[in-house]
Amino acid sequence: MEIQVGNKTVDATLLSKDGNNVRIEIDGKVYDVDVAMLDNGTCSMIYDGNSYSAELTKNSSGKHYQVNLNYSTYQIDMLDSRAKYMRMRKGKATNVAQADTIAAPMPCKIVKIYVKPGDELKEGDTVLTMEAMKMQSNYKVTSACSVKEILVAEGDSVRVEQPLIKLNV
Repeated sequence: MEIQVGNKTVDATLLSKDGNNVRIEIDGKVYDVDVAMLDNGTCSMIYDGNSYSAELTKNSSGKHYQVNLNYSTYQIDMLDSRAKYMRMRKGKATNVAQADTIAAPMPCKIVKIYVKPGDELKEGDTVLTMEAMKMQSNYKVTSACSVKEILVAEGDSVRVEQPLIKLNV
């Protein structure tokens, strides 16, 4: 999932959760954090032997947060694949870095895959065609990259956020 913190966008993946112990990967770096959510909206965290306390306030959609941490306030937005996909379809993906994993923006069927592992791609190259609700859409990369691994096959039905293709960016 992409998360926007102020003007910076990061790629975050929850790797595991066991009680309060959370392992998360952010832009390729793995963090082991002890996290406890308190009833009053406060989040207590221990990372690398240091204790942090953050106040979290989310809006009604549940995708936008205000985080107060160490006398600073941060605006946090959860960017799902569908929102990213729609921005790209509308041509507003300029200056958006290509993520290292292409995920399904919605439940759909993979109609055609145009690439194979090792292919070098340039900005705007079509990677695959998907179909949802009898409409076909092409997924294009936003910057130069190469194909690392293809995780689906033509004809596969996939769920929202399912990883489809891994890229070297």
